[in-house]
Amino acid sequence: MFQQGLSGLNAASKSLDVIGNNVANASTVGFKSSEAQFADLYANSLMNGVAGNNAGIGVSVARIAQQFTQGNIETTNNPLDISINGSGFFRMSVNGAIQYTRNGQFLLDKTGTIVNAQGAALTGYIADANGVIAQGAPVPIVIDSSDLKPIETTKANFQINLSSNSKTPEKSPFDASDPATYTKQTTMPVYDSLGNQHIMGVYYVSLGSGNWDVYAANDGVEVDSQAVMSGVAADPTVMEARAQYQAAISAGADQTAARTAYVTAVGNAVTTALGGIANVPQSVLDAVTALADPAGSLAGSASSTPASIDAAFSAAVNVPAQKIGTLAFTTSGVLDTTATQPTLPFTINLPIFPDNGAELTMNIVTSFDGITQYGSATSEKNSTQDGRAAQSLVRFSTDANGVIIGQYSEGATRQLGQVVLADFASVDNLIPLGNNAWAESGASGVAQIGTPSDGGMGQLRSASVESSNVDLTEQLVDMITAQRVYQANAQTIKTEDSVLQTLVNLR
Repeated sequence: MFQQGLSGLNAASKSLDVIGNNVANASTVGFKSSEAQFADLYANSLMNGVAGNNAGIGVSVARIAQQFTQGNIETTNNPLDISINGSGFFRMSVNGAIQYTRNGQFLLDKTGTIVNAQGAALTGYIADANGVIAQGAPVPIVIDSSDLKPIETTKANFQINLSSNSKTPEKSPFDASDPATYTKQTTMPVYDSLGNQHIMGVYYVSLGSGNWDVYAANDGVEVDSQAVMSGVAADPTVMEARAQYQAAISAGADQTAARTAYVTAVGNAVTTALGGIANVPQSVLDAVTALADPAGSLAGSASSTPASIDAAFSAAVNVPAQKIGTLAFTTSGVLDTTATQPTLPFTINLPIFPDNGAELTMNIVTSFDGITQYGSATSEKNSTQDGRAAQSLVRFSTDANGVIIGQYSEGATRQLGQVVLADFASVDNLIPLGNNAWAESGASGVAQIGTPSDGGMGQLRSASVESSNVDLTEQLVDMITAQRVYQANAQTIKTEDSVLQTLVNLR
């Protein structure tokens, strides 16, 4: 009986150890509780092989079995926290050695690698610069924090209803600075080759009978050469230089000095006038500077006259909103592509205001898919373009399939990578390593790698963790039971001692 009692004490003590460990880890994220499993002991005897006549010699601990049941999912404030709802383990790399965990509390190290508190790196698949995830051998996931490169606008679509009740403008010809010369204006942000934003204005002029002229301008800029040159003509310095030039022409004298003086005076006056207009293209300023050069062709040409000099400067500063075409509608209010001129899509060549190092002209293929001419009010619906500015990474999160999605400063998103999960034929035979980590063994089977939600793998949830699956109430009840078992086994030893003492006293 001493043998049985001692084995019972050892088993009860081991059970209390397991229960104590479970209770201690009741708040450990991803912890899986354990259970002590026991087996009875019998001595084999050649003298007595009759079934049912062998008294057992005690109990042994058969195994400490971990319980891989699902823990509760709890939300957190850390977007790098990830929980697994279902089967599977995070695959972690520690200096090249692979281990597995259910604890999804992660952070970024100084290299941008997703790691846990012990420095083990989360593994998965990495996305390329275009956000395409290439599956292969899982590697540590490093978050690419570089800016999203800009995309120049090359396509645009304007979806609008132009009211069939619109009247033709009160004034003509079209002038972007005068709302009385057009029926409707819409704007759209577009982006040059460096990602700088510009505002493309599109103007609609009703011609009646279902026809509309369409004009376009960049950043709302339209330099009216007539207005500029009218102001230049009234400049006192220009007026005096012109009078002297005219006098030299009338006298039949050498006109070189007078012509040069007039070109210089007009050039200075035009430059001053342009200085009062916002966002004048650098190309216009450069053209004016070239024309105003005293050693240039304009001043040096004997065939130049005051009128031709004025015309040259007027042409250089003329930056009107450009007419891009005429839209025609059928009697049912849809676009008549056979009558629209030129053939759709229109190509808009927008100059850059001012020169900022980007391509000086944006060539935007413009369509009008979904445009209508109904009796309802003129209103814009869903206009789109394909460009974007450069954007910096603001935050990222993980979806249910393990895809890490980066969110950028201007609202764009891009895939940065994908978390993989691992599962085993026999999770009960994984080797516990501590720190909520396990290693595969020969009995567990080789790790089966897959992506979340596929092949029986669990789903992931960002900003949450899987809590310990320890049931404290159950553990406390088991602790009472184990204590009673320990006391009972101690009592058998005490009883055996009393029996032996009685035998000794028979002398």
